[in-house]
Amino acid sequence: MKATGIICEYNPFHNGHIYHLNKVKELNKDNCIILVMSSYFMQRGEVNILNKWDRTSIALLYGVDIVVELPFVFATQSADTFAYGGISLLNYLKVDNIVFGSETSDINELTEIANIQNSSNYNMSVKKYLDKGLNYPTSMSKALYELGLNKIDNPNDLLGISYIKAINKLNSNITPIAIKRTNSYHNSDINNSIVSASTIRSNLRNNINMDHTIPKETKNKLNRIITMEDYFPILKYKILTEDDLDKYKSVDEGLAPKIKKEILDSKSYDELIMKIKSKRYTYNRLSRMFTHILCNFTKDEDIHTKDIDYIRILGFSKKGKHYLNQVKKDINIPVITNYKKNTSKILELEFRATKAYASIFDEETKIKIIKDEYQKKPIIK
Repeated sequence: MKATGIICEYNPFHNGHIYHLNKVKELNKDNCIILVMSSYFMQRGEVNILNKWDRTSIALLYGVDIVVELPFVFATQSADTFAYGGISLLNYLKVDNIVFGSETSDINELTEIANIQNSSNYNMSVKKYLDKGLNYPTSMSKALYELGLNKIDNPNDLLGISYIKAINKLNSNITPIAIKRTNSYHNSDINNSIVSASTIRSNLRNNINMDHTIPKETKNKLNRIITMEDYFPILKYKILTEDDLDKYKSVDEGLAPKIKKEILDSKSYDELIMKIKSKRYTYNRLSRMFTHILCNFTKDEDIHTKDIDYIRILGFSKKGKHYLNQVKKDINIPVITNYKKNTSKILELEFRATKAYASIFDEETKIKIIKDEYQKKPIIK
């Protein structure tokens, strides 16, 4: 049996994801569909509005055969690290291809850009723009244009390039396949049935009905729309009482004093970020940084957790079980179903992030979230 991979956050699972899954099934009839999914904290430094178990059950309902957890260590970092973690898991699981949404959907162009990013001319050009105080995505786009390639600044195109770079880095046989997105990430029109997840989240937080954009299974699970704002009191206390912010991942040299200064009078998470935000430090980059501080993820831990060393299964179908039995003997890292001590430093950090995620809930929910990490078995469809 062949397999097709998807890397996604499902924050939340919406009609666009249904469209994507249907296209995947059209392109890869009879393939086992393997989803690599972030757990609680996301690539842009946000928290997921649905827990990972609810998202797993919805994904299985709509045609995914195996759901694998993308660890916190990879899920909350830049596009290249996020992609490397996801592609590594799919590579271990012997998938034949990965299908991702793209604004251009031109796989040849994306591949050309991925290849040129290994050149010295490109790296020097990026450094030149970074030295001018621009952020990395803008510097990358300007460097590409300088080398005679099209400007690429749409998030899914950028992520697609990172997937291709990760495939090359791993010398993997995975074939990348891009399908055209039906909407723009920046499009805020809420009248369509397919809009971006960020648009859905933004409107849900403002109590605007978005039922036409999500399946009933997602709607039924949305009991509370949580945001990073909910974690602000904990984050503020942590920053004010922490002597060494520089030890945390994503806190660049010289940024700690600015954080210490601005946190004192900031009354909200958003206000804090806007006080620090600049050309170089984008909202998303700062949000990732604060997620790392919140979860005690240090630079030293990052150095020692660069490669995937286990596969955690969150759920599977009958086809998925058959596929796992087919490839399991050829996988040379542990395949696990729940948290166990002394398995992996990456898994220890995942459990720590889960406890941070659980911290804002009532005691009963908090205890359940934490216990589910080591008691709950994979969801079987």
